Amino acid sequence: MEKTKVILLGTGFIAHIHMESYQRFVHDTEIVAVYGRNLEKAREFARQYKIPAAYNNIDELLEKEDAEVVDICLPNYLHHEMCLKAAFAMKHVIVEKPLAMTLEQADEMIQVCKSRGRKLMYAEELCFAPKYERVREMVNAGAVGDLYMLKQAEKHDGPHSPWFYNKETSGGGVMMDMGCHALAWFRWMTGKAQAVSVYSDMKTVFHKEITDCDDNTITIVEFDNGVMGIAEDSWAKPGGMDDRIEVYGNKGVSYADLFRGNSALTYSKDGYGYAMEKAGFTQGWTFTIFEEAFNQGYPQELSHFIECVREDKTPAVTGEDGRAVLEMIYAAYISAGTGKKVKLPLENPPKVKYPIELFLGE
Repeated sequence: MEKTKVILLGTGFIAHIHMESYQRFVHDTEIVAVYGRNLEKAREFARQYKIPAAYNNIDELLEKEDAEVVDICLPNYLHHEMCLKAAFAMKHVIVEKPLAMTLEQADEMIQVCKSRGRKLMYAEELCFAPKYERVREMVNAGAVGDLYMLKQAEKHDGPHSPWFYNKETSGGGVMMDMGCHALAWFRWMTGKAQAVSVYSDMKTVFHKEITDCDDNTITIVEFDNGVMGIAEDSWAKPGGMDDRIEVYGNKGVSYADLFRGNSALTYSKDGYGYAMEKAGFTQGWTFTIFEEAFNQGYPQELSHFIECVREDKTPAVTGEDGRAVLEMIYAAYISAGTGKKVKLPLENPPKVKYPIELFLGE
């Protein structure tokens, strides 16, 4: 069979992760072009991965290049525009998290993709991470009895690009960047249960000099099936990425650490090269990660999405799932700003330019 042709939008950190996944694991794809806002960076990215074409004009790219899928790995504020352009060009769309900046954008993305008969696939890799998926399989088989509480924590000392700290380009801080993972995973573990309330506490504790966005949050979500989800997310934790889950049922528990069980404990007096995502230096004790992209679920996620396009299947994680996560993010920011629990679904979602307005009171 012919390979599925993909256009990649972006040349940053997550674009490199997607390219590694495509080239090493998703062999029924062909990346035909890359888009970058900086043409020289796009050309360098194309040279590195032997991609035939590089562009910094999305309209020219979509007009000239033949492909079935557009994979959006760009800053949050560009997701909506690029999704619509791709859908109108009759491409299926993969969108990195979070789905969009606002609920209105999310609704339009879903509607346009549906009206054009295109699949909108929400790239939440925790739904595909092998270790976490093994836990979900055990839970679904009854290993811990009836679920009553889920916990997910993701923490490091801050993002790799300046745009994450700018609310106009990111929409918010660590809640938009990492809290979305926990919220999506809670829904995934509960069979996409409906969230009925959200309570969140947010602070800026570490990056006050460069951002007014939240960099440390604790969020509690109640679902209509009685399960409670507790999310801890931080840009204030040094030493590299932490990502952990805890699952509690009336007949058992399960704990999993995404990185430390997949790493070598290393001591180096002088330091060495790459240890793991967000590890700023490698002197002293470090956790040296291996198969980082695979363990986080990126190849499995992209392989599933390409299979959905090739075989016309419904994706396991869709634009509607991304919208549900975004609505919980809205509720978290409202809760942090008011100090009150917020009920879901939101009856009249507030109109905002970016979700963190709901916390900052702008």
